[in-house]
Amino acid sequence: MAKFGNNKERTVSSFSTSSLSDIVFMLLFFFMVTTSMRETENKVIIKLPEATEVVKLERKDLAAYVNIGTPTRNLQAQYGTDARIQLNDSFKTADDIRDFVAAERDALSEVDRQFMTVVLRCDSDVHMGIVTDVKQELRRCSALKIFYTARKAQ
Repeated sequence: MAKFGNNKERTVSSFSTSSLSDIVFMLLFFFMVTTSMRETENKVIIKLPEATEVVKLERKDLAAYVNIGTPTRNLQAQYGTDARIQLNDSFKTADDIRDFVAAERDALSEVDRQFMTVVLRCDSDVHMGIVTDVKQELRRCSALKIFYTARKAQ
């Protein structure tokens, strides 16, 4: 009868791992370059209201964020517990919104200026008066594309 197996000892062939570290560093560099970090720090507490229909914002790079809520605990001693308007990294009044929108438009390219969206992130406990003041100022400076942030109702 014929032999089916070979009596010689079989060795497992090894592969070179010298390029493995290069691949890991290349992936790390790729994710560091493509990941965008948060540009502004939230200085207000925002508990988003629930919504029945939620639409996702298409281009976040064309969005200017306006946060309305009570200051965080570490800032309440300085600013109080009343609702405040946060534009970028500082507290402002409703009168400063016109300058904020103009600065955000100037930062965009000429083609994208017409697609700029103002995102209102309002706490669910904020009185409607401050939100109405912000919306009136946005209307005066022709920022008519407004997006409201909410969380999906469960």
